Amino acid sequence: MSTLTDRPRGAGREAPVGAASDNGRWWALVVLALAQLMVVLDATIVNIALPTAQADLAFSDADRQWVVTGYALAFGSLLLLGGRLSDFVGRKKMFLIGLIGFALASALGGAANGLEMLIVARALQGAFGAALAPAALSLLSTTFTEPAERGKAFGIFGAISGAGGGIGLLLGGVLTEYVSWRWCLYVNLVIAAIAVAGALLKLKDEPVAAHGRIDVPGTIAAVVGLVGLVYGLGKAETDGWTAGWTLGPIAIGVVALIVFVLIELRVQHPLLPLRVVLDRNRGGSYASIAIAGAGMFGIFLFLTYYLSSILHFTPVKTGLAFLPMLGAIMLTATTAGSILTPKIGPRPLVPLGALVAAGGMVFLTRLELDSTYASGVLPGLIIIGLGLGLVFAPTQNAATAGVEHRDAGVASAMINTVQQIGGSIGTALLSSFAASAATDYIAGKQPTPMVQAQAALESYHTVFWWSAGFFVLAAVVAAVLFRTGPLDVDPDAPPAMAH
Repeated sequence: MSTLTDRPRGAGREAPVGAASDNGRWWALVVLALAQLMVVLDATIVNIALPTAQADLAFSDADRQWVVTGYALAFGSLLLLGGRLSDFVGRKKMFLIGLIGFALASALGGAANGLEMLIVARALQGAFGAALAPAALSLLSTTFTEPAERGKAFGIFGAISGAGGGIGLLLGGVLTEYVSWRWCLYVNLVIAAIAVAGALLKLKDEPVAAHGRIDVPGTIAAVVGLVGLVYGLGKAETDGWTAGWTLGPIAIGVVALIVFVLIELRVQHPLLPLRVVLDRNRGGSYASIAIAGAGMFGIFLFLTYYLSSILHFTPVKTGLAFLPMLGAIMLTATTAGSILTPKIGPRPLVPLGALVAAGGMVFLTRLELDSTYASGVLPGLIIIGLGLGLVFAPTQNAATAGVEHRDAGVASAMINTVQQIGGSIGTALLSSFAASAATDYIAGKQPTPMVQAQAALESYHTVFWWSAGFFVLAAVVAAVLFRTGPLDVDPDAPPAMAH
């Protein structure tokens, strides 16, 4: 069964994709969603396992951040290259390379006998994730080209992207508590094996069109820029904003990214053709997802702290606590997100979703030391989930809508890159705001257990207010940048599909 018509670009336009391939397309979605789930849940599943891994492998708190940062640096800096390679080498080929490499890197991490081996494994996971994530999203984009079908497919894919972090928390808690922290990495072997089998059976790719060479200067500038930015922001979280190891890498990163843009304006075959970013809908989706990505860390990171340190939830109970939010994300992403996006486009939906999510964050600022989960946390989580579902599905659809197939990989890579950068900025900013709020609260007081608990609560309130602010900003940016009306259809689709 074919998921894509096997035709050269621009040829065979009179042959519509028949009913025979419909079933294959939906099976392809299952395979692509599985791969996306693996990449997204890996961002949080290891966080839950870290304290146990730290005790087992005997490394310090200062070293612990490198297990997270190693993955983020490799993933964030190599995404654009991964996306471009999938346009050049073939999306299915890069998808399989990414899947198998990610699984092998996970096995290495699961078998780690020390910190160094674990960090190397996490960096390799990030590198292969950077090949896998854009290939999956671009295959989805070129497989589903008819607007209504595309809306449904991106609704499901967006729901998985939004819910993956929460699923990671739950799965990480269960595996760490009942099996071993190592299974938080080994579990990827199971997911990857199913996805590889599905990809070989159900995924078809278009023939690779003739193309130029890889833009080496642009690639180097992009990697240096993104590594500098992500590394510097990571150091801001631990060392503070004025430290040399924070400001130096951030400055190098910003300069390298400016150089990158200048290179892209001049070279014949750019790594990131600026036509991809300068489209208003795509630019709107990249900006919205970056800002919303910064706000999301307020939920996953600091609400986890609240549940574990104030309400004394176990890791499993903490994971289960997020399930209603995941259900709410899936509900709006797969219903309103998929049904309304093809008809009215992202402009009304993304601002509405971001404002609803902001309302949920404001609700969480009412939490107290004696609040209960049912009355204090649950309503806020459900409101946030309903909002995020309306943000994720339309933005991922808009990020790849109307893009030529030769640019689908790099357009897909950009959505992951901006989400990664947004998350890094969010984590660094929110962590420093939280630390300042706690310090200010304790100043001049006797540091009794009650005062320290209240200081922690004060820091969480501060973060929830800032996260609400990020979501409001995302709503404003989306309202200004997105065009009114339905999204552009696939410019490379045959006429039968482009209605």
